[in-house]
Amino acid sequence: MKTRSILLKSRPQGMPTEENFEFSEEELSGLQEGQLLLKSLYVSVDPYMRGRMSDAKSYVAPYNLNEPIAGGVVAEVVESRHDKFKAGDVVLGNLPWQTYSISDGKGLRPLDTELAPLSYHLGILGMPGMTAYCGLLYIGEPKEGETVVVSGAAGAVGTVVGQIAKLKGCRVVGIAGSEDKTAYLMNELGFDEAINYKTASDMRKALAAACPNGVDIYFDNVGGGISDAVYSLLNKFARIAVCGQIALYNATTVPTGPRVEPILLKKSALMKGFIVSDYASRFPEAANEMVSWLKAGKLQYEEHIVEGFDQLPQAFFGLFKGENTGKLLVKVADINTH
Repeated sequence: MKTRSILLKSRPQGMPTEENFEFSEEELSGLQEGQLLLKSLYVSVDPYMRGRMSDAKSYVAPYNLNEPIAGGVVAEVVESRHDKFKAGDVVLGNLPWQTYSISDGKGLRPLDTELAPLSYHLGILGMPGMTAYCGLLYIGEPKEGETVVVSGAAGAVGTVVGQIAKLKGCRVVGIAGSEDKTAYLMNELGFDEAINYKTASDMRKALAAACPNGVDIYFDNVGGGISDAVYSLLNKFARIAVCGQIALYNATTVPTGPRVEPILLKKSALMKGFIVSDYASRFPEAANEMVSWLKAGKLQYEEHIVEGFDQLPQAFFGLFKGENTGKLLVKVADINTH
């Protein structure tokens, strides 16, 4: 059987381009004992992948050049010589950007196809949902009446953070990059205020107006100048969950900004960076509560699904252009159509 792959051809300098990727086609070998053949159904594109395209030391190993990029994939088992999986099973795993792949089964998690749409396991019931839940509740520790600010609020993580904060009785202010997104946050998801950072002439003033009682929790998906504006409004004992810094991922120089340490000191504030896997032991309880909220209609979830394996690089670029509202995914194939 032939498979198509997308390889990392070169390491990006600044914003990734099509030249950094290469499409290839190859023949897959037959299955050995303990292996299974997988067909990719949905592929996740996520901001953290930009960091793995660099060879700088980080919390996860960089991608190797001239090898397939890998990330979250929902896949169907087409053929199995593995005693824990059978043909027709649907699994979630960290898999290569390939139409078909061979796996030894390690790291694969079987999915309940009746629980929720399959794509949800890459979003609200997957890494983004767990990131939102764990970062907000275990670092932010929201209390009723507090003010929560979320940057990147219309993304896969931010939309969930804001809704959970509302469930906890907080005032929620989202920051996003278009009028459509800010309207969606307020009108559909129940955010109290939403600011379009692209049209706000003075982010600090806009935030001060939206947060008359200051900021108790800041869920930071963005970094850069937006975060600098939030820091100036922190209350005593504020908590900052540093989830992402997408404003800086493609920077080719080290930007300067306000020194945050004096602010943290004066406000007795907590600032904690985290990777979702830090809280892996808490995922089962988090997933159970997320499912119960979804079934009760207490959480809404938006997906931006791009069709076609060939569109993976363009979908990835779209993350940095703010093209998506909610979780950005690429649909590669339908289930049961080998």
